[in-house]
Formats: sequence, C-alpha cells, structure tokens
Amino acid sequence: MPTPAQPPVPSAGQTAKRALREQVLAARRLRSAADSEAAEAAIADHVLAWDVVRRASTVACYVSVHREPGTRRLLDALLAGGTRVLLPVLRPDLDLDWALHDGDLAEARRGLLEPTGPRLGVDAVGGADVVLTPGLAASLAGDRLGYGAGCYDRALARVGADVPIGIVLHDDEVGLVVPTEPHDRRVTHLVTPSGISPSAGRR
Repeated sequence: MPTPAQPPVPSAGQTAKRALREQVLAARRLRSAADSEAAEAAIADHVLAWDVVRRASTVACYVSVHREPGTRRLLDALLAGGTRVLLPVLRPDLDLDWALHDGDLAEARRGLLEPTGPRLGVDAVGGADVVLTPGLAASLAGDRLGYGAGCYDRALARVGADVPIGIVLHDDEVGLVVPTEPHDRRVTHLVTPSGISPSAGRR
C-alpha cells in the first residue's frame, strides 16, 4: 500500500513570515474606525502630492479591504483628476490580471473588490508609471511582507527597474525585520500616513 505523501515542511523563512503576518493582522484588527479614516485621508494627500504621481499618466493601485490602510479616497481623486488607474484582478492561478478602473467595483473571491471592465492581461502592469501595492509590513530596505500567495511578487517582476513601487502601510508596520526568500521583490518607497520615503535598498 503506497505511503501517503507528506506535506512539505515549511522553511524557516516561511515560518517566520507566518508569525509576522499573524502579528500584524492581530494589530490591524484593533485599529479603530476613526484611526482608519484618518490614515486613509493622510495617505491620499501624500500620494496625490508625490511628484511621480503628479506626473504619471497611469497608476497601478488596488482597492483596500478589511483593515488595510484605505485607498478609496485616493482612487476617487485619481479618477477625478483624469489619471488612468489600473486595478488588479485575481486569477485562478493566483497571478494578477489588470483592468481599468472606471468607478465600478464588484465583489470577488477572498473578500476582494475588483474592477468590472475588460481584462488587459498580466503584462499591463508593466505600462504603469507608478505602482502602489498592498502588504502587511516592510523593512527600511524595502523588503515586503505580502499575504503569502505570491501574487504581487509575480506582478512586480513585470515592472521596469526605473518605475517607483510603493507599499501602503500603517506607520508601525514599517521598519520591521521582514524575512525574505529568493522570489521576494523589494519596493522602492514606503507609503504611510506620515509620508512617503524611499527604501534604503533598491531592486
């Protein structure tokens, strides 16, 4: 009788990432609605004043959900200002497709909200002038902790080396020790309610 296959043993890096994710998610659940609203307003103000965003014709962003630092106000302002906004669409293989944001959103898998327009393909993110990503934590060097599916690591591999990539976080989620693996992609900027700063390490 064949022996059942054993699940792979998590690496030390994977185990450390899981522990840090749980820590950050627990802290996010304790944030008040007032704190979340203030963070969303401050982040929108900083991003809209960022010179690379002011010059951009296309910005790749995402729709915040749950206790993520809010992006709704930012998205509304970008649309109102005539900026072309790309939003991600999660594919069954956990890669990211992209679609233009026209203001309409639909509920999708995993509690996400996604654009309803035509899909532009996984390579569309490569045409963005600025990319803003979700995440849970980042080191000062730009090491990014995502949610564990690798969606953005694949997407960021399609972004040019000269394109600014900012991770949107709460202030206390920046400057942490983030475990890394070979496939992880660094960000170039750290975006928080306190402002936008370049990461110490570049891609």
